[in-house]
Amino acid sequence: AEVTQSIYDGRRAALEAIIADSLLTEAAKPTGLSADGYLEAEISKRVKPVTDAEVSTFYTANVSQMQGRSLEVMGSAITRYLTDQRRTQARDEIIGELRKKGPAVRVALEAPRMNLTVDPSNPSLGSASAPVTLIEFSDYQCPYCGRVEPTLKRVLATYKDKVRFVWKDFPLTQIHPQAFKAGEAAHCAGDQGKYWELHDVLFNKQSELQIDDLKRHALTLGLNATTSNQCLDPPKHAERVRDGVSEGGQLGVNSTPTIFINGRWLSGAQPYEVFAQMIDEELAKK
Repeated sequence: AEVTQSIYDGRRAALEAIIADSLLTEAAKPTGLSADGYLEAEISKRVKPVTDAEVSTFYTANVSQMQGRSLEVMGSAITRYLTDQRRTQARDEIIGELRKKGPAVRVALEAPRMNLTVDPSNPSLGSASAPVTLIEFSDYQCPYCGRVEPTLKRVLATYKDKVRFVWKDFPLTQIHPQAFKAGEAAHCAGDQGKYWELHDVLFNKQSELQIDDLKRHALTLGLNATTSNQCLDPPKHAERVRDGVSEGGQLGVNSTPTIFINGRWLSGAQPYEVFAQMIDEELAKK
């Protein structure tokens, strides 16, 4: 799935580049400049020189990444980096403005999709009839999974009944040894009607996922201690967690979070805007 998505991204980027070149060529004709000359002239109008104060601020904010090198040593590299950032932003703004002025252009290249199933045992939020389904393969000890949680909550709050969210366990036990048991504990809480409540607690307390921590979290939610403890030892839901790992492996999932939006692959803790764009595309198709 990841390879297929990479090929699609490359093809889409190539199409977007062709569209941009065509728009710049047309915009440049009245000026007598080449497309590259027109673009450079427009960028120069918009990009302001990077100041010493901005370089100093960037250095201070990222000093841990400077490997002990001084501001004097890193100054020129930071200036180039910030300048390149501004030039890229200006180029994107110019192309965006030309696309709005010109004829409507739509990239019809169909995104690759994987066939996923939603088992009744998979925890989910939203209606099964929602036009867009997000399926996340995730890990309770993964910091990036915790980072994407607020984004997913914002998606659900924004799109409401248009979106269904489904969780599938994919603990990366080699680097997150507590994640598997945390997945079991969440399903144990689900037996008592509080899967999502414990789900939120586990992400809010990712440094507290030892067995004793899991039992304590269950108590704070008012779960029956005896029932919870008997669910964890011997493990009642280990097979459910393993099912998620197996399914993810068959799809090519190798990192978390990995999310499929109507079968379309999305990897990592992406910003809300990336989710919104893909969901809007899917809603437009519907």
